[in-house]
Amino acid sequence: MTANTKPATRPGNPNFSSGPCAKRPGWTLDGLKDAPLGRSHRAKIGKAKLAAAIDKTREILQVPADYRIGIVPASDTGAVEMALWSLLGARPVDMLAWESFGSGWVTDVIKQLKLDARKLEAGYGELPDLASVDFSHDVVFTWNGTTSGVRVPDADWIPADREGLVICDATSAAFAQKLDFAKLDVVTFSWQKVLGGEAAHGVLILGPRAVERLESYTPAWPLPKIFRMTKGGKLNEGIFKGETINTPSMLCVEDYIDALDWAASVGGLDGLCGRADANAKVLADWAAKTPWVDFLAADPAIRSNTSVCLKIVDPAVTALDEKAQAAFAKAIVSALDAEGVAYDIGSYRDAPAGLRIWCGATVEAGDLAKLTPWLDWAFEAEKAKLATA
Repeated sequence: MTANTKPATRPGNPNFSSGPCAKRPGWTLDGLKDAPLGRSHRAKIGKAKLAAAIDKTREILQVPADYRIGIVPASDTGAVEMALWSLLGARPVDMLAWESFGSGWVTDVIKQLKLDARKLEAGYGELPDLASVDFSHDVVFTWNGTTSGVRVPDADWIPADREGLVICDATSAAFAQKLDFAKLDVVTFSWQKVLGGEAAHGVLILGPRAVERLESYTPAWPLPKIFRMTKGGKLNEGIFKGETINTPSMLCVEDYIDALDWAASVGGLDGLCGRADANAKVLADWAAKTPWVDFLAADPAIRSNTSVCLKIVDPAVTALDEKAQAAFAKAIVSALDAEGVAYDIGSYRDAPAGLRIWCGATVEAGDLAKLTPWLDWAFEAEKAKLATA
């Protein structure tokens, strides 16, 4: 194949967006035929569906029996905000950030809540010094940095005898990376990521220590209704049994149940993690033999297996100024979009210029293998334009 010859085969599914993500293999609208549309979520059937979603989440994610699981408004953002505004303020806070969303939580805590917080930050592609975290403080961190392609390698850096709470935004990690719940007091995610569910709903998981904080501490600021998790000083247990704070979409809940059933059919958590690992390996093997591209995260131990972030390292491109490099990367993205080969694979708007390709469990490794020659084709086509400019 010459540099400018289009590859002969295309991915069967070109949806490589990092959120909302690809639907599960074989998904059809027919899988949602049992959704109780036009019914109240507080009716018996609505409550049963919500409870089923919670129970299946516990089973697939292997959430301990004494942890509560609630379906909450506004995607992962809503779940994180509920935790920050309801739980923080009782002690100092260590905020860890190495990408856009973690930096957003820093803004919330320091500029909005105006708390005594310490920032531990790192640039895109790196992690902060985890050994320097003070666990006498509350700690907020993102397990998998969706916009940087960097994840924590494990939870070994979190002590079992910590004094503060550990609040973990796990939205691009849940269902693709094993979370050590014993080290995490709060876990949040949205099902639109690894399971490819429909957007707008979040999941909030509270451990016993977080519940104790809620029942013993009242923040100094007023809480909007959708943030309130207690009644009369006690946890509102209904939230964690499917009695949601506001009205959920029963169609989206049905779609989530469908995805959870599929997850069980591919081997549960082990199967999901295995699929994501295999997907990421396709790109890793290609990058290892491709001189024009490299991972944003230099250390393989902290590379994400879901939101794979790549940078263009060809000298002809790196010699360009920052604006021109961004334009080059966007041209590759646009070319693949126009061909119907890959949609939504540009790097996040705040991240360094490059590519971001979703490798979560709903993506097929065969589609990624078919994508890589197209990546090479698009790169060579754009580089040829540089030579004639």
